[in-house]
Amino acid sequence: MIFVNQQRLWDTLMEMAAIGATAHGGSCRLALTDDDVQGRRCFMRWCEEAGCEIRIDPIGNVFARRPGTQPDAPAVMCGSHLDTQPLGGRFDGVYGVLAGLEAIRTLNELGIATRHPIDVVAWTNEEGSRFTPGMMGSAVYAGALDLDTARERPCMQTGVRLGDELERTGFAGRAREQQLPKAYFEAHIEQGPVLENAGVPIGVVTGVQGMYELDVTVTGFESHAGTTPMSVRKDAMGAAAAMIAAIIEHGHGFDADARVTVGHVACQPNSPSTIPGLVKFSLDIRHPSRPALQRLVADIEAICLQRTALRGTSVQVQTVAEYDPVVFDAECVTRVREAATAAGYPWMEMCSGAGHDAVNLSYVAPSAMVFVPCKAGLSHNEAEDADPVHLAQGASVLANLLADCAR
Repeated sequence: MIFVNQQRLWDTLMEMAAIGATAHGGSCRLALTDDDVQGRRCFMRWCEEAGCEIRIDPIGNVFARRPGTQPDAPAVMCGSHLDTQPLGGRFDGVYGVLAGLEAIRTLNELGIATRHPIDVVAWTNEEGSRFTPGMMGSAVYAGALDLDTARERPCMQTGVRLGDELERTGFAGRAREQQLPKAYFEAHIEQGPVLENAGVPIGVVTGVQGMYELDVTVTGFESHAGTTPMSVRKDAMGAAAAMIAAIIEHGHGFDADARVTVGHVACQPNSPSTIPGLVKFSLDIRHPSRPALQRLVADIEAICLQRTALRGTSVQVQTVAEYDPVVFDAECVTRVREAATAAGYPWMEMCSGAGHDAVNLSYVAPSAMVFVPCKAGLSHNEAEDADPVHLAQGASVLANLLADCAR
């Protein structure tokens, strides 16, 4: 069995967390900002020190390869992301990347050679906090999203194109990846309370629930707040607020598995004395059942149309991304179970409520995930935390998965 260096893993995580550190102990490294770039370059330096070769593809995904004895064999791949939410935690995504680095460091120390190369990947823009949709880098890699479409996506805050930021930061790689991996494994904090409540350190992830990302645009008519009677207003904000309230209420009543979130709202002209003429908001809709997910999306589209009709406005609902529920590869899931058992770690099977890059990788390679607990199940929050022991246990499971699969 291979066991990683717990203290070194923790120190590496904390060094990364210092880049873009927030006031209350979290991290802010939005995709392709200067802080994200600093984190990427730090990761690349660590990988080069571990003897890895670095490649960058056209969407900015960073691949660090530990060579195998058969260089042309398909790589065994692991990874996650280094970008964060605006007030994110220190472990979401970054743990999966640095657990892969720690696995390589440990294999090097033990002198373990593998026939297949091992790739550790930092995927671009998983969070979707600056550019939508999320999980963008892995979607382009897997062919689920067109590269040119991704490069044209505007920043929600400034309007700058993602492609321009790739060029500005030097992460617009030129070479597309030519060979798909033999298998893909992703380690991640659970982002929920199930493992902690059960007192179990390892989650064997069997799949991920389905998800829609929608952009809703409500168009009204701008006019003076003091002189325009309520009866003739075409108030885009009033219509948007009514539909948002109705959508969230519908999510509460749909069933126990439904998840509906409005996370971003933008208003024009955004002036206190002008009736808004345009409002845009995001919708994140999730469910583990594909038929139920589709019914939920259809219900929400109907709510949008109904609320705009009542207020003399118009609405456009655009699907930005669509992910069916995913069932991970049975053999890869079995490998995770066996690696946890061999290490002596209790484990339990579970479905992920959050989307991950492993969803996109599952379309092109056998894939599975390893979860570890996070304290109070808290994530996408500065207070996100995890036990160093659990983090090392998950990284040890990952190290054994990579070594065994790459042999």
